[in-house]
Amino acid sequence: MTWTAPEVTLPDGPLTGEDRPMLEGFLAWHRALLRHKCAGLTCEQLAQHSVPPSNLSLLGLVRHMAKVERRWFRELIAGQQLEPMYDPALGKDADFEDLDPTRAQADYERLLEECRLAEEVLAATSYEDTIESRMGTMSVRAVVVHMIEEYAQHSGHADLLRECVDGTTDK
Repeated sequence: MTWTAPEVTLPDGPLTGEDRPMLEGFLAWHRALLRHKCAGLTCEQLAQHSVPPSNLSLLGLVRHMAKVERRWFRELIAGQQLEPMYDPALGKDADFEDLDPTRAQADYERLLEECRLAEEVLAATSYEDTIESRMGTMSVRAVVVHMIEEYAQHSGHADLLRECVDGTTDK
């Protein structure tokens, strides 16, 4: 039996109050939205490059966001020294280009685990703490806002990719 991406319920988050619960609620919603756009698709469908000549696919977005979660939260905020998630010899776009549909479930589960680990890092960090990034000095709060933006951008891509894969426009 072929693995199929599971259904995802979009979480509710606070829309008033302190910024931390609100921002983390929006981040949780965007994380779930990307997975929601993958729901019901097979490994092969997730790996389909749907909009030539782009190297984007839903599986590539899942792999990319796992890498991004790891980079911002575990490496930059927590200062963890981790091996690269994808083979650097394959280039900077290996997350998008080195796809293997037989690894789709593992890639999907890696995203879930990176999000879980990111939440642990975030829970142990003050929004006032700062990191150094290629953009300069950033507060942890700014990192969370950036991650919401990153997911929002890629969810737009995922809308088009999903429609090309199976015609679905309501995910």
